[in-house]
Parts: sequence; C-alpha cells; structure tokens
Amino acid sequence: MKGSSVRRYTAPAMLDVTIRRATRGELSEIAKLAGQLVQLHHDRDPGRFFLPDRVEEGYAWWFGRELENPKAVILAALDEGRVVGYSYGTLDERDFNQLLDRHGSIHDVFVSSAKRRGRIGRGLVVAMVAELEALGAPRVVLHTMVSNTAAQALFRSVGFRDTMLEMTRGPVSD
Repeated sequence: MKGSSVRRYTAPAMLDVTIRRATRGELSEIAKLAGQLVQLHHDRDPGRFFLPDRVEEGYAWWFGRELENPKAVILAALDEGRVVGYSYGTLDERDFNQLLDRHGSIHDVFVSSAKRRGRIGRGLVVAMVAELEALGAPRVVLHTMVSNTAAQALFRSVGFRDTMLEMTRGPVSD
C-alpha cells in the first residue's frame, strides 16, 4: 500500500494528534468529513456548489481509487486513533487553461467542528505541502471560498498568497 512508509507530522500544539497518509480502513470516516465539507459549500452557495446524491459513498469510492494514484495524497489527522480531519491533494501537470505550470493542488482541508481551532488544519496544510513537494511540486495552489476568511488567514500564515478570484454568474444564493 502506498501509505505504509510515509512521514508522520506532529505539531507541538497538537501533542495527541497524528497526521499521516490515510489508510483504506479510514476512508469511511474521511468520506463523512468530505460530505460535511460538500454540505458546507452547498449551504453557503447552492447556485455554485451542487450537492450530489450519496456524497459520502461517492467520496469513499473516489478516495479508494486515489489511494492507488501515485500523484495523489490523502492525509488523515488522528486524535486517539479517531479521524478528526483530512486533506486531499494531487500533483498536476502544466495547465494551459490556468496558465499554471507543474504544481501541487490542495483540493480539500477539513477538520471536524469539535476539533477546530486546535491547529489541526494548519498541521494538515503544512503536511500536505511537504508531501506534494516530495512528489516534485515546485509550487502548491489551492482554492477557498471568498467568505471563508478564517481559512484564508490560515493559508496566508503558512505562505500562500492571493492570486486569483473565481467569479460565478448564474443562480444566486440567498
């Protein structure tokens, strides 16, 4: 399995939390968190973010495939052996549509509501950047909702800078 010889990350403020590559046995818990992330996006702007049927089942299937992808990384944050957060990223080739050379993409970072504000999200981001750089990413990009200022502050605090702003025309959310 791809995750058997990976680094473990622990930040001093998270003494009881371990961040490492996810295992197949953790995918159902990670998929539940991913479902919460999708619901959060959909609730904030249903005109932009669709809510798929059986979202958790879909994520479990997708992440199961991604565990075998040498250009994908799924990290789990574990507190006393329980998954309390995850991050998902990929190593991507040049994208002419975005004028973006070879890069790592952080697609998801999510921490359960009971464990937020404990630096777990920061640990997941730092660990994901390290994993993507180890795969050969010379730069790492991510997207965040415009209204998620807490996430933006976190990302800036670990070296990310604003480069693009997505704009959507279509159904307007309330």
